[in-house]
Amino acid sequence: FKMFTGIVEHMGVVVEIQQLDSSATGGDGWSMKIGDAEPVLVDCRLGDSISINGTCLTVTDFGTEWFKVGLAPETLRRTNLGDLKVGSKVNLERALAANVRFGGHFVQGHVDTTGEIISITPEVNSLWIKISPSDSKYLRYIIPKGYICLDGTSLTVCEVNDAENWFNIMLVAYTQSHVIMPLKRVGDKVNIEVDMLGKYVEKIVEPMLLGETNGVGGYLDKLVTNYLEKTISKKNYESNVIKKEES
Repeated sequence: FKMFTGIVEHMGVVVEIQQLDSSATGGDGWSMKIGDAEPVLVDCRLGDSISINGTCLTVTDFGTEWFKVGLAPETLRRTNLGDLKVGSKVNLERALAANVRFGGHFVQGHVDTTGEIISITPEVNSLWIKISPSDSKYLRYIIPKGYICLDGTSLTVCEVNDAENWFNIMLVAYTQSHVIMPLKRVGDKVNIEVDMLGKYVEKIVEPMLLGETNGVGGYLDKLVTNYLEKTISKKNYESNVIKKEES
């Protein structure tokens, strides 16, 4: 069970990218080495999970200041990691430990889609950033004042425009100095992980609303039906008792 909070611990830097890594730790696939990463490696072990730009990845090798991960084809399709170059800065966060304060929101490190930055607007010492999801279906899980994870950073959604397919967030001065978002430009991609609560609720409730009778939806439908039947029966019983008393 691995979980993150979206509170970025450190910004590392990409020091090596191999599209076909045939070494013992490369797995004959795409690999990436992250340097300037000592703060997230103090208790690192092989096989540990570290979030890179909001993507949960497995450490296959590491030193005192660097670590290496492999990138599967699905990861490259879903995220912006394939766009990174040597020298790119990345947000880093270790998987959540049981004995630490929880400061963000529940983040899985499973990127749903990417989004394109369509505007960056300063306001005093804050920064407004407007983003358009690449897959518009995920916009239904994004709500004003709800949580969202962008490149591994837990942020609060400010506005959502379903008709124009965008939402925006605001970065305060402290956050701007601790994450990579202010380094991006209009047209750049960000990794988006929506709040998983909305997806779970939809999975459970949608079959009920559509009248499906199989699976979880059917089970919940039966529970609701039983509850209503018992409630109606109780009301009928109480009504009959009142009528008898009145007569």
